[in-house]
Amino acid sequence: MDVSTGESASELHRYAEALLTHLTADGTPPPFPDVDVPDYWLSPAVQALVLIMNGEDALEPLARAARLDEGRTSLFLCLALAVCGHGDRIHASWLGTAFGDLAEDRPVASGQRALWLAAARGAYGPAGKIFVLRKLDAIEVPPEDELWLKALVPGETRAVVPPSLLEFPELAGIPALGVPALAAERLGRLRERCEEILSVRQGGESAVASRAVASGATVSGEAVWPEMEPVAVLRVLIADSETDAPLSALSGHLLHDVQPGADPYLAALALHVAAPAVKAAAEHLAESTLGETPESVTVPIMGNAIVLRPDGPDPSTLTEAERLIVARNITRRPARQGGYVLIVLGLVLAAGLGLLFWPTAAVGAGVCGWGFYRLWRVRQRELVELARIEAEVAELHKLADGAVWALHEYAREAKGRREVATEDLTALTRLLRRGPRAG
Repeated sequence: MDVSTGESASELHRYAEALLTHLTADGTPPPFPDVDVPDYWLSPAVQALVLIMNGEDALEPLARAARLDEGRTSLFLCLALAVCGHGDRIHASWLGTAFGDLAEDRPVASGQRALWLAAARGAYGPAGKIFVLRKLDAIEVPPEDELWLKALVPGETRAVVPPSLLEFPELAGIPALGVPALAAERLGRLRERCEEILSVRQGGESAVASRAVASGATVSGEAVWPEMEPVAVLRVLIADSETDAPLSALSGHLLHDVQPGADPYLAALALHVAAPAVKAAAEHLAESTLGETPESVTVPIMGNAIVLRPDGPDPSTLTEAERLIVARNITRRPARQGGYVLIVLGLVLAAGLGLLFWPTAAVGAGVCGWGFYRLWRVRQRELVELARIEAEVAELHKLADGAVWALHEYAREAKGRREVATEDLTALTRLLRRGPRAG
């Protein structure tokens, strides 16, 4: 029978919508109408909900609804009682039937996610939260380091320049030097993020707060549920639509829930479930900080590849760099022969023809002077180039020696960085083992 076309079914749907509105507003049900739709689970389920909220016996309508559709009846009652702030009145078997089982190769259904969200906010008390945690823990979370690190501590993973290398940031681009520093920085941020998540007290909400939370209301200007809140699933149930629409895999929800800005209660629950994967990522970061300072590194200095060792720059690479500096700075200069030719020509004019015709001597002297001037210009250029070469070579040696001292400082700094990373890993492991704070 198509219940959506019947007058009784329409009246039942209208009452169920009104009931949902009252539940989210003040938690009290309106009077139940004299309506019954045969062979339709929603009719006895609504009647049972009203009786439960009024503190009356609801066994008979509960049995009828369960016979017609046990899964939807259980989901409806669990979500409706959570929305009105009476999640503690549910029966454990209802929650088990409504939630069902999770599978690694099957996405989380919208009903499962709604129950998950309600339990995370304490709608079913500690027992309900433990139940959901056990369901989630039954599925192994893949230990993919980068996925969890990007979710918990997002941001670009560019090289971190430690204090010892501030004057030589190009050294931080060398993997053997940059990776340990970056790993230590990310491990520190990971510890801070986990401390932030797990510092939120769980539970201890009033019935009014629980009702507001479970209904997807707004708290402090922010939407409580980022997706598929219990009220939305209840509306789908009331409309008799499909409620098992798949959302995302379990790991996808967990990654979403631990991101900065996510609901703190969901984040605490997700971090508890993902603790083994997060711990594995932290251990790998800690291992990355243990790398020893390499015996030699090749670093570009003034455009030259210089090999640096603990005892100083490699002489052969310095010699080659000096040769390249000389080659870059020597320009094509006018030949000296032109000046010498002018001097000889001037002497011939002055000494030879000058005896016969005196003005020729003056011309010869001028030509000699021009030759000497050209030789002087060539010499001045040579002196300028030589000074520039000497300055660049001196700067090369200064920078190379400074880089060697920076590597020594980096080695001393690395010891302290490894100690801090060990402390961060120990504290993080303790946090993950402890779990969320109780309210």
